[in-house]
Amino acid sequence: MTATEQTEAARPRGTRLPRRARRNQLLGAAQEVFVAQGYHSAAMDDIAERAGVSKPVLYQHFPGKLELYLALLDQHCDSLLQAVRTALASTTDNKLRVAATMDAYFAYVQDEGGAFRLVFESDLTNEPAVRERVDRVSLQCAEAISEVIAEDTGLSKDESMLLAVGLGGVSQVVARYWLSSGSTIPRDTAVQLLTSLAWRGIAGFPLHGSEH
Repeated sequence: MTATEQTEAARPRGTRLPRRARRNQLLGAAQEVFVAQGYHSAAMDDIAERAGVSKPVLYQHFPGKLELYLALLDQHCDSLLQAVRTALASTTDNKLRVAATMDAYFAYVQDEGGAFRLVFESDLTNEPAVRERVDRVSLQCAEAISEVIAEDTGLSKDESMLLAVGLGGVSQVVARYWLSSGSTIPRDTAVQLLTSLAWRGIAGFPLHGSEH
């Protein structure tokens, strides 16, 4: 469900929803406001108005703006990690695996809700709780990638992690550039280009146990 779909779940003002549905609807409204305005410019009044609820209702679910932001960040960090893990598990063909992982980042960045901006372009990274979550999801994604690299190449844990951080970093940076530049290159073509670049490097490490 997109952020817009979540916010449409509680219209008009005053409609009673189950607690979980209300929480999801408030998160959807908050995402729209935070993505559009950034953390510092966003106000709880704006979020309540966008959700079509009163501020007391908003505060019943989230005691403050930071707690609301962190709940959103947790949600979308989990989404990214799950997307990367799903991509890695989608095939045993390593070139296709690289392509699937690259595409996971592109799909995440391209999502119409713009949640990637909360993770990769937050204006609140000086807040320790935010920094910790952003660093953690980057590390977890790299760890997931590194496990596959280590298993298939026989490289050490540290060597595999270094390569994995590089692959993940390149994926998200290029995906963000592709989106922000308004590139005319279709997503699948962009993924193929980036995969070709990455594969030329990673394929240089022979499969573990291979004689060649």
